[in-house]
Amino acid sequence: MVTILNPFKRHDALPTSETVVPLQMVRHQPDGTGADETMGDGEDDDQPLLQSDGIDLDRLRNEVEKDLASTGVDSSYDRKSTIINKAIQDIGMGKYQWELFSLCGMGWLADNLWMQGLALVLPELSVEFGVSSTHVRYTTMITFVGLSFGSTFWGIASDIIGRRPAFNATLFICGLFGTAVAAGPSWITTSLLFGCMGLGVGGNLPVDGALFLEFLPFASNKLLTLLSVWWPVGQLMASLIAWVLIPPYSCETALKACFQTNGVQPCCAPENNRGWRYFIATLGVITILMFVCRFFLFHLYESPKFLLSRGRQSEAVSVVQSIARYNGTQTWLTEDLLDELSGDSDDHGPRLTVKDIKNRTLSKFSTEKVESLFVNRRLGTTTVLLWFMWATIGMGYPLFNAFLPQYLEHAGKDEVPVPANVMYRNFMITSIAGVPGSIIACYTVDMRYIGRKGTMAISTLISGIFLYLFTLSSAPGYQTLCSSIEAFFQNVMYGVLYAYTPEVFPAPSRGTGTGIASLLNRLTGLLAPIVAATTGALHPSVPILLAGGCYLAAAVAMILLPIETRGKQSL
Repeated sequence: MVTILNPFKRHDALPTSETVVPLQMVRHQPDGTGADETMGDGEDDDQPLLQSDGIDLDRLRNEVEKDLASTGVDSSYDRKSTIINKAIQDIGMGKYQWELFSLCGMGWLADNLWMQGLALVLPELSVEFGVSSTHVRYTTMITFVGLSFGSTFWGIASDIIGRRPAFNATLFICGLFGTAVAAGPSWITTSLLFGCMGLGVGGNLPVDGALFLEFLPFASNKLLTLLSVWWPVGQLMASLIAWVLIPPYSCETALKACFQTNGVQPCCAPENNRGWRYFIATLGVITILMFVCRFFLFHLYESPKFLLSRGRQSEAVSVVQSIARYNGTQTWLTEDLLDELSGDSDDHGPRLTVKDIKNRTLSKFSTEKVESLFVNRRLGTTTVLLWFMWATIGMGYPLFNAFLPQYLEHAGKDEVPVPANVMYRNFMITSIAGVPGSIIACYTVDMRYIGRKGTMAISTLISGIFLYLFTLSSAPGYQTLCSSIEAFFQNVMYGVLYAYTPEVFPAPSRGTGTGIASLLNRLTGLLAPIVAATTGALHPSVPILLAGGCYLAAAVAMILLPIETRGKQSL
């Protein structure tokens, strides 16, 4: 079983003493604000890979004490985790982290690949299975249930069974059940298979983000925000594949119009509507290939922090040394130094039981932690506004984006559907327009004068306005223009929001603040398909108007935020 979960077992925990240098030879970055080290290529042994700046044991110990004081924790595990953070920080950004960035990005890509994939096949499911265009939206609700369970389960499971098996299992489950969706014989079965797919894909963001962060030097933390650039790439891939595969192998527009007039009786035989099945099967194969890249083409080391929590201290140290060797540099971390700095001479290192792990997870939501987010009026106001923003955006985003192909197909009115090739082409144009938004967000987070607050508020406001403008005309070209502009600014908003949220909360309560924000976002996202199905029956434009209202409300909250974090170090 161990070999199945990790085919590289024979390479784990290898002694790498040749990568270890004395502490005094290290080019040390005490606060993570310095530049990353220049990595050697390992070919010139005469050139030192690390330069000395006079770091000594007492200075390093003082930094560890200072970091622990800011977090409010001081167990043996926390001390050794902090020391390992320092070691990774001094190794710097290198080949291992960049390869891991690409593999973690696949998880973000898969998340939106399947969310947009579901949105793109809803019109075809409606026609083939004889389900109305409003009721078919409950497929999205079932998928969101799987997503919610998946994100919760895998987030906790990664603390118990390890980051590596969770990292690999999420994509495998997603690919397995995603491919099975293509064979769905009925709407109910297809929806349930989408829900099972959600169990896998739902774990991608929490597991991949946590894993990447644990290998990332502090000075390169902004790369966690850059992971969001993979999100619109997933949408672009889904829209391009859909445009190629669905229209040529789907029912004609006239048959879809037939379904619109007679209500619930399908007008299209399954053998004439296989385009969506080819599309979903292709997404499944792509996901399986991404799993293969993770599992067979990259040697993922287990997280040193997880190894510490399970009492496997020597392996944790070996992982850090192995990363230094992989990057072509060196490290000062040894077991003896780890014990000396932490004041713990336990041969096995600290070990957290499953109960300890659960208690640490639940402690993030303790009354004491929540109350610390309201210690003063300024922080309390920021907390309430941030939670409100995450809740409203969690509702607004799926209200529009999860059903955008339906809106583009019916042009927001009860008219004859536009041709399938036109609808999928327009969706692809919208996807392309959204890609630069995530990239620009990485630069706007530090924009002078406007800052994070201004960038978020402006992009969210423009997104909400263009959602309203979308409903004013049924012309396909006009609606594509509106949805493209909305997609661009929406991705800017998300990129900055992901950077601002963890920055604004104090370190001792950061997990609580961001955890509750994420929970509210998931809960409102779960309700969005129900709202869309209910209000869409009244008029096709109502869900879009509600989405616009959510964005405008979030923009007002962003304007009212009392804290700007640009150019300030997190507390």
